[in-house]
Amino acid sequence: MFRTLGRRAFGLIALLPLSLPAMADTVSHFTLKNGMEVVVIEDHRAPVVTQMVWYKIGRADEAAGHSGIAHFFEHLMFKGTKEIGPNEFSAIVEKQGGDDNAFTTQDYTAYFQRVAADRLDLMMKLEADRMVNLNMSEEDVATERQVILEERGQRVDSDPGSLLQEQMGAAQFLNHPYGIPVIGWRQEIAALTHDDAMAFYKAYYAPNNAILVVAGDVDPQAVLAMAETHYGPLPPSDKIKPRLRPAEPPQLAERRLVLRDERVAQPYVARSYLAPQRKSGDQKEAAALSVLAELLGGAGTTSVLTRALQFDSQTAVYASAFYSDVSLDPDTFSLVVVPAGGVSLGDAEAAMDAVIAKFLQDGPKPEDFARIKTQIRASEIYARDSAGGLARSYGAALASGLTVQDVQDWPSILQSVTPEDVMVAARKVLNKNNAVTGWLATPEAAK
Repeated sequence: MFRTLGRRAFGLIALLPLSLPAMADTVSHFTLKNGMEVVVIEDHRAPVVTQMVWYKIGRADEAAGHSGIAHFFEHLMFKGTKEIGPNEFSAIVEKQGGDDNAFTTQDYTAYFQRVAADRLDLMMKLEADRMVNLNMSEEDVATERQVILEERGQRVDSDPGSLLQEQMGAAQFLNHPYGIPVIGWRQEIAALTHDDAMAFYKAYYAPNNAILVVAGDVDPQAVLAMAETHYGPLPPSDKIKPRLRPAEPPQLAERRLVLRDERVAQPYVARSYLAPQRKSGDQKEAAALSVLAELLGGAGTTSVLTRALQFDSQTAVYASAFYSDVSLDPDTFSLVVVPAGGVSLGDAEAAMDAVIAKFLQDGPKPEDFARIKTQIRASEIYARDSAGGLARSYGAALASGLTVQDVQDWPSILQSVTPEDVMVAARKVLNKNNAVTGWLATPEAAK
């Protein structure tokens, strides 16, 4: 929930004029006959390439009672095929001087390799192989299930902050599956079977549910030819359906919770508001919320919350704001405040509310707004230093219902946001009826 939003730039950002021409990546977009999308981002500054395969299947697409199976299957994809032994995939990539990994979110599962550009053909061969030829024994499934249960124990069950995040997510979403954690509920992970895994694989791991993104020192036509050779012959799945998820009903009442745990070292106040996502062809509201997050809590020592709470009143040692701007469905806009020593959670929350109320009344200062726009502009420019980062930007967007054009339009839409746009979005979203407020506290402090 408390993800760091965007990339922040410092130092020379003040020297970057807002009148720079619109940025456009050199991107080619193809679709294979079997339905697989192919996106190629040219970057010839270094002889390296990143290959990413994004499957449009995430936690929120799972069948009821099977929470965590998307993440579970991410692990199983490294168990080998008829040609590649268990866990040999990563070893082969490493021998080529590269690195690889994978990750799962609510909306997608992605796999990537970063290698020398002349190794791309081999990477495609390996990735296409495990798209259809995965070997999974009953023992493999049992072993990996135990690994994930231990992962949940280490990363969630033993971490009060993660437990609070989980509880707040469940309270935030009354009907939508975003309220279920990506790793899954423990009792449902424990019940996943070999048959569940195979059915999931055969249904969703198919070219017509995947996006191939290749970024780096490549020629688009050569990439297309490789993709047609390795991915083109793979059969599409007949089980891919439109991603129609349960919608949220109107949220009419504030929700509050306190998680008390003796392991808490630093109590804090967190709040999440239901917020709209970036919509294809209509990204202005999301852009305004992105600017709002930076104004309130994303600009280091100069943000509204930081100045008011850390410097002016000294009621907090940390304050920030976050907005989830890439998601298939509406997600969250979040705030967090860590109180200073001797300040209660109740007083910290009251101070946060007072700052928000003043901002809603007065709006941003012109100099703050201008600075944030410059910082956003700088971060968008600097983000293009990484071909792998661009691959992630395009892949996440396309896997979440956006288009190549949406990604390319995003920087100019951010720059077109006005203070009035920000205030309209703020007054719509910063409504406690759409909010969950959580306290993370020691047993004696939650009073």
